[in-house]
Amino acid sequence: MSPLTRRTALLVPLQAVRGSAQNSAVRIGLIGAGSRGTYTASTVAKDPRAKVVAVCDVVPEQAEKAKAKIGVPDAKSYANFQDVLNSRDVDAVMIATPVYLHPEHFEAAVKSGKHIYMEKPAGLDVAGCKRVMRAADSADRKINITFGFQQRYGGVYVKAKQMLDSGAIGKVREVHGEFLKFALQGNEPPLPKPRNEKEKLEQWKLWRNTFGEVIVETYVHNLDAINWFLGAHPLQAIGTGGRTVEKRGDLLDHLSVTYDYPGNVQMTFAGSQMTPRFFRSNRERYIGENGFIETAREYWTYNTGAGPVTEKSTRDITADALEEFVRRVQAGEPENVGVRAAESTLTAILGQQAIDAKREVTWQQMMA
Repeated sequence: MSPLTRRTALLVPLQAVRGSAQNSAVRIGLIGAGSRGTYTASTVAKDPRAKVVAVCDVVPEQAEKAKAKIGVPDAKSYANFQDVLNSRDVDAVMIATPVYLHPEHFEAAVKSGKHIYMEKPAGLDVAGCKRVMRAADSADRKINITFGFQQRYGGVYVKAKQMLDSGAIGKVREVHGEFLKFALQGNEPPLPKPRNEKEKLEQWKLWRNTFGEVIVETYVHNLDAINWFLGAHPLQAIGTGGRTVEKRGDLLDHLSVTYDYPGNVQMTFAGSQMTPRFFRSNRERYIGENGFIETAREYWTYNTGAGPVTEKSTRDITADALEEFVRRVQAGEPENVGVRAAESTLTAILGQQAIDAKREVTWQQMMA
């Protein structure tokens, strides 16, 4: 078994959690008011057990726009994330800053002692992921540390995982994953590399040294779900990728990676950013000796020989993840998934390294 199993949710008595979170709405501060942060904060703000009381962004106008969209005009505005972490009016923080800042912001949040909901990935390189692991291991066991890997909490995924664990499809023989979507036309004008901090923030989604490769920032969702279902991280990987239409930055617009997992299970993953606008496929498929299970954010399907059965998700599974985060904070049942989140991110980095090296790369080689 992999290190995924060595650190799980750490439960503490209800009285160990700060009283303000037990007896009233969880007061949340948003750090990073871009599109994703604004969306997740808007979602959690609909939960009567939570209240967004602070919004932080280095661009003041962005913080004000986010407050309007979230519907919290009275929330305090900040430009420095440390001010949110130091605020006594904040019980928990939601961190949705650019990827290259994740390890630094996560480490600071852990030191603040506040509950943390951190957007994926853990970081964009091995050093950053190791930093997140160290910080997570050092965290007070009373605080809740959740990462934005929503599949772990989505109702359709939880049911599919329970069925897999029941042995209904038998031993898993092979796994396939894909995330194919429209993200660029191919006629976007190229830009010079950022020359200052302002341009760096404006272009952070275009460059590896701020975004991470697309497999690390985007496809890591699928890889985290597959690690979860298989109960391990991969042992090695080999892959390929390229730039067919992308002219900006230095990211790939398509790739494929084959991972070898313990138990002689091989997983193939394909990703693309250049499909037509009307086509999108984001799913994982587990093929066993007695049937198969297919998972996606919108549904899950299985077939054990009597024909396919499909159940649709009733909502965006982000809501499931955020509801569970708030519930854990209020109930005093914290989880600390920092190491697990870093290992899923490292799974993506392993694929990136295999693509770059044009040869097989092992987990041990990556970590060294």
